[in-house]
Formats: sequence, C-alpha cells, structure tokens
Amino acid sequence: MFSLIKLLLATLRATLFYAGFVVFTVTASLVTCLLFFLPFRLLQRIATTGNYLVIQWLRLTCNIKIVVSGLDNIPTGACVVLSNHQSTWEAFYMQWFFQPANFILKRELLWIPVFGWALFLMNPIAIKRSRPASAIRYVLKQGTKRLLVGNKIVIYPEGTRIANGQLGEFKTSGAALAKQAQVPVLPVSHNSGNHWKRGQFLKTPGTIHLHIGPTIDSDLLSTREITESARNWIAESLK
Repeated sequence: MFSLIKLLLATLRATLFYAGFVVFTVTASLVTCLLFFLPFRLLQRIATTGNYLVIQWLRLTCNIKIVVSGLDNIPTGACVVLSNHQSTWEAFYMQWFFQPANFILKRELLWIPVFGWALFLMNPIAIKRSRPASAIRYVLKQGTKRLLVGNKIVIYPEGTRIANGQLGEFKTSGAALAKQAQVPVLPVSHNSGNHWKRGQFLKTPGTIHLHIGPTIDSDLLSTREITESARNWIAESLK
C-alpha cells in the first residue's frame, strides 16, 4: 500500500512538472521569437529565463536540488565546455548557467515549430549527424567564430546520453576546436542521470551535483591529450 501511494505521488509530481515544463518552454519560445531583433546576448538572457523557471519548477515539484562546485574555475572569456551527457537536464541548465553560450545540436531540432525557431535565435551550431566529416569541419569553422566574440561553446564529447555511473568514449572535436581558437577547455561533470533518467517519466528526488574543474590549456597539449585530460577529470569527479 505504501509503495502504491509513493508511486502515485511520484506520478503526480512528474505530471505537474511536465505541465509547467510545457508552459514555461512554449512561453519563453514565443517571447524569444517576438523579440528576434534584440542583440544575441540580451535575447539569450531573456530566452533562458524559461530555462531557469523550468529548473526552479523541477525543485518545487520533484524536490530535485542543484549544488555547484568550482565556480572560481570558470574563465571570464571564451572557452570550450566539455561535459558528460546523461539527461535533458543539462541542456536546460547549462544554456542558462554558462551564457553567453552556444550549443552543438541536431539540425532537425530547428524544424520544431516555435521551439525550434527560438533555438535558431540562440545561434547554435546545427549539424547533420549523417555527415560526420562535414559536421566536424562545420563545428570548427562556426565554433571558432562564436569563440572569437567571447561566447562559450558547450559540447558533449560522448555524442549521446550515457546512463549514470558510466562514461562513454570522448570524441576529440571539442579539443580540436579549443586548439584552433586558442581558448581553454573547461571540464564539467554532473550526476543528473540519477534524478532525471533518460527515457523515464518519473523523477527521483535528491541533489544534482555539478562539478566544474580547472581549465585545461589547449596550447600545451595535443588534441588527444586535452580530450583524455578532460575525460580523466570528469571520471574522477563522478566517483
């Protein structure tokens, strides 16, 4: 009986969360589209208010808190953020947290009415995954442009979501971008998959820990060494 009540409460909380999630996301997307003429940094600040509200609503409805460590490691200027990828949570939180920031995403997401249009206005690097070679060249070209104006580029080098407690192989495109633009790499780890599990409707109460590591100098190391250094730090911080 107790287990059934617990399940019903968890279902109710998740339902409330997703109801708010839709309202906040659609509203923020509409406002962003209407204010398309504003400068990028101001427009992103307005657009990511929706992200912030989603995260706060997650805390209120599902009792999922966030603790961040390593704030002093964040550079004031441009950098390439390399993070593990476990759930949808990091897409919402990191766009708000690391702004001004640009993300690498699937081009198909831009086709979603309203939401995709708002994403387009966030100046992402939209790639075709079916053409990996040309996608890497495009990331290097467009990513360098965004870094040169002082933005941060957030990359998930695993390429796909990985279950919590595991860490996939890291692709080297993020490190290559950092070397080409001559900016540092910022390793970031989190355990969001403990609480916002991939493909699951229910949310697990608790605390998401976001760890920000010391920057890695892209001038002194090879692309492979940068990638391995970031992966090793992330793996250690997840223990």
